[in-house]
Amino acid sequence: MQTFNKYFQNCLVAIMMACSVTALFSSTSFTWLKIEIFHIPILFIFILSLSLFISEEVRNSFKKVLKFDKREDKRPIWQVGVGMIFFFVQVGLIEVFFRSLMGYDLGGMPLYIVFAFMNAFLATVIYEEIFYEKNEIHHA
Repeated sequence: MQTFNKYFQNCLVAIMMACSVTALFSSTSFTWLKIEIFHIPILFIFILSLSLFISEEVRNSFKKVLKFDKREDKRPIWQVGVGMIFFFVQVGLIEVFFRSLMGYDLGGMPLYIVFAFMNAFLATVIYEEIFYEKNEIHHA
């Protein structure tokens, strides 16, 4: 189960990186960056394939920066990390594949960010129930 957890997180990190680069270059004047196959940008496919190779290292570098292994209680930082991955993947997918949904807002806040935050929270709770290893049960 932990191996699946690692691969799933790596795939999400790769999608997040590919969406970020594709969204960054989608508004440029280079027409060759806007070529699509079945409404999927070629740049996205290329960056996704490259990102899959480095996603494990990116994830591990974030763990080192946040000193994940040295923390006594890993749960809060684990939740923030997984929640961040879910949030940015959803935002990236909207920015690359569903740009028409970016126009709606809720009192000045883009609606796709509101929904991505709510979905990331729920996905993190569900994901934690499935994959988080409970080392000890702390009773008050």
